[in-house]
Amino acid sequence: MFRLDGKVAAVTGAGSGIGRAIAKTFSSAGARVFVLERDTTAGEETAANIRAKGGMATAIACDVASAESVQTAFGAIDLEASRLDILVNNAGIVHIGTVESTSEADLDRIYAVNVKGLFLCSQAAVPRMKKAGGGAILNLASIASLIGLVDRFAYSMSKGAVLAMTRSIAVDFIGDKIRCNCVCPARVHTPLVDGYLKNTYPGREPELFKQLSEYQPLGRMGTPEEVAALALYLCSDEASFITGQAYPIDGGVLVF
Repeated sequence: MFRLDGKVAAVTGAGSGIGRAIAKTFSSAGARVFVLERDTTAGEETAANIRAKGGMATAIACDVASAESVQTAFGAIDLEASRLDILVNNAGIVHIGTVESTSEADLDRIYAVNVKGLFLCSQAAVPRMKKAGGGAILNLASIASLIGLVDRFAYSMSKGAVLAMTRSIAVDFIGDKIRCNCVCPARVHTPLVDGYLKNTYPGREPELFKQLSEYQPLGRMGTPEEVAALALYLCSDEASFITGQAYPIDGGVLVF
């Protein structure tokens, strides 16, 4: 079960964190993985790690906020694989602020990556999936797309758009056998979290890490591997009856 043998997958933002875990998990399940990453060094590290374990992976430079970069990246996939079965729109950035404290530049930056980036990559993937006879698109949303979070105005805006785009793509291309779902994590322990605590609360990292962990009723953050396991299921043939859905993976946040 949950095998991806013979399938070609592209994962954006796979140079670290959740994206890296998804790329590695998909490779372990038999997929050929394309690591799309703006940070080419980090992208190659992910691909090299996969190859060292016997998998097939290629790192491709890609800035998801740039139409030209996205087209070039997907063109490179065409040259190497000639098909695309799975796209994971994982690349994203965060911002802390309210509607009052968020600048126009902040909003534009979040929109460019989290919203336009998903649009550009999905737009590139859909015709390729049609050619392949179908496919699966998985988007990384957030619990911020389902509930209000303090000081996350622009970020929540972007993740709400991810949820809406997920359902729109699912409806538009169901006849082409293209499924589209999203996952909605609460806090996940990634290098991004560690960097945020180090830069924002120097000397208080353990205290703030505990606070962030206890926000989840289970008392901890999720792991990238746990999100990757859900991603594997939703992109596998075992989930072939699922489309247009949002799956929370939140340590109980939405229960309380």
